[in-house]
Amino acid sequence: MTTLRHPAPLDGASQARSEADTPSSLVMRFGPDHPLVLDSGAKIDNLQIGYQTYGELNADRSNGVLVCHALTGDQHVASVNPVTGKPGWWETMVGPGKPIDTNRFFVICTNVVGGCMGTTGAASTNPATGQPYGLDLPLITIPDMVRAQAMLVDALGIDQLFCVAGGSMGGMQVLQWAAAYPERVFAALPIATGPRHSSQNIAFHEVGRQAIMADPDWHGGRYLSVGASPRKGLAVARMAAHITYMSDEGLHKKFGRNLQDRDKIAFGFDADFQVESYLRHQGLSFVERFDANSYLYVTRAMDYFDLAADHGGRLANAFLGTKTRFCIISFTSDWLFPTTESKAVVRALNAAGASVSFVEVETDRGHDAFLLDEPVMFASVRGFLSSAAAARWQ
Repeated sequence: MTTLRHPAPLDGASQARSEADTPSSLVMRFGPDHPLVLDSGAKIDNLQIGYQTYGELNADRSNGVLVCHALTGDQHVASVNPVTGKPGWWETMVGPGKPIDTNRFFVICTNVVGGCMGTTGAASTNPATGQPYGLDLPLITIPDMVRAQAMLVDALGIDQLFCVAGGSMGGMQVLQWAAAYPERVFAALPIATGPRHSSQNIAFHEVGRQAIMADPDWHGGRYLSVGASPRKGLAVARMAAHITYMSDEGLHKKFGRNLQDRDKIAFGFDADFQVESYLRHQGLSFVERFDANSYLYVTRAMDYFDLAADHGGRLANAFLGTKTRFCIISFTSDWLFPTTESKAVVRALNAAGASVSFVEVETDRGHDAFLLDEPVMFASVRGFLSSAAAARWQ
């Protein structure tokens, strides 16, 4: 295995494409002698993982914190995104003096398998053909993502992570880590997540996937090989998904029925309302940084996740005998992963005799609240990690 750091080579869309193979981050590569074996039975023989680290690993390698990103996130949790030039996606949470304090912890964040920012995914070059994988990449699951992260953690020489933390799809990875590697996770912090994807969530994802595949520039998933991009389909997919990240109250407070740059409706299909303009902007900016096929793969991974089904149909079985400490956080206005999902995890952990605390944060910001400035969430995370640290290093 090898670890490399690549410089940011290009700008704009060309750089976004380049990030799939040569990311502007650390890179760990595993050869055919160390394949990633997938739940489907397939394997990836030449696995590459793009990742970032922050802070310093202590002498006994006990202060590692793995941060798991959500659906469209990446490894740049607390550093500038090389494609967009924007700050890291969780700089409110991770950094010196922040709740996940890089003065104290060694933070690791990987791009997930199936992603498009340096970890093997559909946009990566298939070494067998010299062309992008496209749909030749096997289907990926949340356990596959976690298995790849465990390979990286092994390569970094870390036996036990102090904490695994993440929101949304990142929270799914946290739960999978705690279930699959309980002895390797001292503390777990799943936020705004659940133990499986609901039928409603699967339905929203299917709308997005069909929008992408209906775009004539998708070319059966081979668009990169022919120099095309299903931008319109991907933008629509992002627009539909973005609605689920907000709440009705939050949308009304932010936009209401206010018109966009006009005094009266135009009696047409342009963006009359501010909320329409906002969604169009979200869609168009997204296509500049994310690969359409990666969107298919990663949404499918979320759809397949069902922790109880993997443990005999009983969620508590996933955590039997665990010594991991848990803090579960949900948000009152999150209808994508409502509080009932978090409470199901709490009940299962209680049934398994685990150490668990639960916080429901009052907010109108919907699912995306975990990415925003939420003082109660920050205080809860800081308090949980401080308590866990006192127990770990007493």
